[in-house]
Amino acid sequence: MAEPIDVVVPVYGGWALTESCLTHLRAQTAAHRVILVDNASPDDTLARVRAGFPDVEIVAMGRNAGFAAACNAGIRSGSGEIIVLLNNDVDAPPDLLAQLTEPFARDARLGSAAPLLLRPDGQVDSLGLCCDVTLTGFARLAGTDAQHAARATRPQLLGPSGACGAYRRAALDGVGPLDEAIFMYSEDLDLALRLRAAGWGTAAVPAARAVHHGSATVGRRSAQQRRWAGFARGHLIRKYGLLRSRPGVRTLLSELLACAGDAVLARDLAAVRGRASGLRSQPSGRAATPAEGVDRSIGVREAFALRRAA
Repeated sequence: MAEPIDVVVPVYGGWALTESCLTHLRAQTAAHRVILVDNASPDDTLARVRAGFPDVEIVAMGRNAGFAAACNAGIRSGSGEIIVLLNNDVDAPPDLLAQLTEPFARDARLGSAAPLLLRPDGQVDSLGLCCDVTLTGFARLAGTDAQHAARATRPQLLGPSGACGAYRRAALDGVGPLDEAIFMYSEDLDLALRLRAAGWGTAAVPAARAVHHGSATVGRRSAQQRRWAGFARGHLIRKYGLLRSRPGVRTLLSELLACAGDAVLARDLAAVRGRASGLRSQPSGRAATPAEGVDRSIGVREAFALRRAA
């Protein structure tokens, strides 16, 4: 019988992180299958995985196809009822999978679940994602203490972050795969929006905790990172028709301010060029904004505070 949980781990090099991630997964108390998707790692990751972790299933992409494409390949390769997408820079305690997937047995309409991710210093990295009316996504409760996060009810939870999240396979089959037009960043936000628009619920599971080392592949605030993030933002603005929607003016002003601030701090136009490219993209159809999950109480000032906290 297939394991009820498929853990999909996309990787692009970084063997030390991958080894730690797989070692932690080996100690999980819940039955699961690990599917590692290699985006043509420039090091000897594949050989090391085959030698040290023979039980791990490998999907070799042959090229660096991006995060969304790698996740989709791993999802297609498995058959578990619950899918956990896990970055290789996340270290999971032995009870993570058991805690994170437990709510699915109690609610047949639960489509996703978000764990409490902590930074190495113990502060909260995220308890899922939240977003404002412009569909700008934020790491929910980033920078707060774990005790506060466990009790928090706002900002409203939209869905899991891409670093670690559990999904019901039937929900993913219903809304379609991750958007492969996005190479990296915000594909988790887009998936959360589509799941909520389709009526699937989500849950925060603060008892499920893991450590997220963060920005391990391309480096925090590198030009490449900001270019990819900019493309994703521009792509979603076009995909959801935000500039022609009711919050269109706020969306435009927020993006202008964000781009100006990034250009001043970084002294380049990587984020601007990324957004421009994303706005020229051709999404396959107009996506609907969900009736639930968007936190309409997040004002402009709080949105920028959330952006800085991440």
